[in-house]
Amino acid sequence: MLIAFNKPYGVLSQFTDSEDRATLADYINQSDVYPVGRLDRDSEGLMLLTDDGVLQAKISSPGKNWPKTYLAQVEGIPTAAAIKQLTDGICLKGGRTRPAVVEVLPGKPGWLWPRPVSVAPRKGKHVSWLKLTITEGRNRQVRRMTAAVGLPTLRLVRIAIGQFTISGLAPGIWKECVQGQY
Repeated sequence: MLIAFNKPYGVLSQFTDSEDRATLADYINQSDVYPVGRLDRDSEGLMLLTDDGVLQAKISSPGKNWPKTYLAQVEGIPTAAAIKQLTDGICLKGGRTRPAVVEVLPGKPGWLWPRPVSVAPRKGKHVSWLKLTITEGRNRQVRRMTAAVGLPTLRLVRIAIGQFTISGLAPGIWKECVQGQY
């Protein structure tokens, strides 16, 4: 079984929590499925869950290079130099990242839902939107990459993992993916 889930802001990407915060169990009533990778509590968007350990390893193993695509609302105006750094790879603690595919968007995508907790840039700072695709999954990688080039991330939404997308999934909604799609 493979499930695509649109994780809302503020939800932990695990099924239990000792601090009584929102978890996957508040949204997904399937037993014996486990997250394929993670999304931070303050990040939103696509998560995959499966009961197939081989598939989980295939998708989440660093050497498999499954692309993960994000929309990032950043503080600041992306310069050509910043974009080049992102597309070349960034030196972070733990080594250089693989190159990212980066597109500067003209604004917030019209289909994107409002965030329940608004994110405001610092006074006098411009907000921009980037679409980034990476093939790694380091801890808070996109946030660390954009911060390293002077564009701190204000909002982060994962919209795709490989061929799987959040298309048609509102926040908090999940669907079973058809077998053979992977």
